[in-house]
Amino acid sequence: MRCVFVQFRCIPGKTYEVADAIYEREVVSELYSTSGDFDLIAKVYIPRDEDVGHYLTERLFDISGISRTLTTMTFRAF
Repeated sequence: MRCVFVQFRCIPGKTYEVADAIYEREVVSELYSTSGDFDLIAKVYIPRDEDVGHYLTERLFDISGISRTLTTMTFRAF
């Protein structure tokens, strides 16, 4: 499994709806609200045989209320 972090910027007033929709899909291991440029951050484990872009696009990025995402790949845990 590969760990990636995905940040979500939501349309104003839609953050809770987006968070609920993300959890309903049972894709993320952790989901937090955040301060700053993005509203939510999710920790996602992606199977090694899956393409990261396709996996996230097919499972998360079509949720209504998301205006922007930022995906951060990880390489090694310390």
